[in-house]
Amino acid sequence: MRRLAAVLLMLTLTGCGGAGGDGGEVQGSSTTPPSPSPSSSPSHEPAGAGSDSISLSCDGTDVRVPASPAGLTPAGAFGRLDSLTRPLKVEGRIWSDNDERMYVGVVCGVRTAEQFATLVARSTLTAYKGKPALRWTTRTGVRSFMWLERPGTAVYVGATPGLADDIRPIAADITT
Repeated sequence: MRRLAAVLLMLTLTGCGGAGGDGGEVQGSSTTPPSPSPSSSPSHEPAGAGSDSISLSCDGTDVRVPASPAGLTPAGAFGRLDSLTRPLKVEGRIWSDNDERMYVGVVCGVRTAEQFATLVARSTLTAYKGKPALRWTTRTGVRSFMWLERPGTAVYVGATPGLADDIRPIAADITT
């Protein structure tokens, strides 16, 4: 069923010249496995990037994310997402404000919309800026949103409930 949904989504997006207007929905209400697990990955801020952004990359595609989203404090990095149905390379950063956390990262290796649509069990397939996107909520309450930026690179944004309203503005600030 998801394969058909992915094909229909891509046909619709191609035929309509893209969908998603203002970015679409970013909060889901279904549940999946636990939230991202922190890892000890070092910061990858490129030379000359300044302190206003951080670069995360997949297969030569750089994704630039704000260095301090919504005035949050850096709280580490993560190298995997437990919600994924298969092991893929993940590179991400964590920011916090007291007990609330914001996660931003890239998921490498997803080449097609069909693969992307089946990447997270119990997620909702949608579109973001004309690209296939998934939204879901983990068992631990992290609201998650991910879109396929280009073949091989998906962008992930997740937040605990207190920061969930910041997902859309953070996603809008991410560039490639």
